[in-house]
Amino acid sequence: MVAAVYRGLALVAAALACTGCGCGTAVPDPPAAVAAPLVRVAETRPLMGVAWTITVYARDRDCGEQAIAAGFAEAGRLERILSDYDPTSELSRLSATAPTPDPIAVSDDLWNVLARADEFCRLTDGAFDITVGPLTTLWRQSRRSGHLPRPDKLAAAQAAVGAEAVVLDREARMVALTRPGMRLDPGGIGMGYAADRVLAVLADHGIASAMVDASGDVAVSAAPPGAAGWRIDVAPMPGERAGGVVVLENAAITTSGDARQFVAIDGRRFSHIVDPVTGLGVAGPAAVTVIAPDCTTADAVATAAGVLGHDRGPAVIARFPDVSARFVWQDGETVRALATPGWPGR
Repeated sequence: MVAAVYRGLALVAAALACTGCGCGTAVPDPPAAVAAPLVRVAETRPLMGVAWTITVYARDRDCGEQAIAAGFAEAGRLERILSDYDPTSELSRLSATAPTPDPIAVSDDLWNVLARADEFCRLTDGAFDITVGPLTTLWRQSRRSGHLPRPDKLAAAQAAVGAEAVVLDREARMVALTRPGMRLDPGGIGMGYAADRVLAVLADHGIASAMVDASGDVAVSAAPPGAAGWRIDVAPMPGERAGGVVVLENAAITTSGDARQFVAIDGRRFSHIVDPVTGLGVAGPAAVTVIAPDCTTADAVATAAGVLGHDRGPAVIARFPDVSARFVWQDGETVRALATPGWPGR
């Protein structure tokens, strides 16, 4: 059974140490002979519906705790902007205007997410689509009921989906949603964007080496001293001898799959991730893990690659510089894997 193995691939990052950490402002490094050992500080909190863990290495515990508090504050701020569950969030309020009578000015963060979403949509041939919200809502109902969506409801939801209906005025940084019933779903990009922003806030607080783990969306900064990078264990699917270990610095890794969130309907297994074309969950069991320079890219590309699968996904992965992926799927009783160029050890 493949359940409870992928969706995050049991990502576990083990940070060893860091250099150059401060507490708000940079200070000169003391001579190596008298440099004090850095202190590891970590904390876990619930945010965006999942558990977030921030780990830092700082010159003392107070500095680490201050940096972590600032990181969680940033994630909380972004949740109030990007949540599609909170009707008062900026994103939800924008969705509620559809069809927008006039373009609306949005915050820098929402603009950044929408602009990147447009880029990922184009580069993935529509496999990543932030307008998939109506289909996501319908599919959640199917997962609860155990029945496929009624054809008329599916057609109505599909009519409200389409990335071309998000019109971006790049000069004025304003947005219009042109279809009735539209609902933006940042699920495939918002977590990654927030992880990147938290890592940036930690750097602003003088933290040179840190890990932000948003329940499997993992972003890391500088490598620990004496090591090539942060070790991240990739748990195997059943039938694999080993999932492997990747070593990363200044990079991100995330997984899209159906291990923890899936439903079996009429003898077929479906992921919680919705294919914008069919309006149904992606068929499984399968997963894809993506390594990218930043977590925004890792999150969005993993979502798109999960939709495209091992047949079409690798060609799309190749469009993104410094991005690699490992696809895993079940073929009958056999678990198969495919790694794209650039995957560690390939």
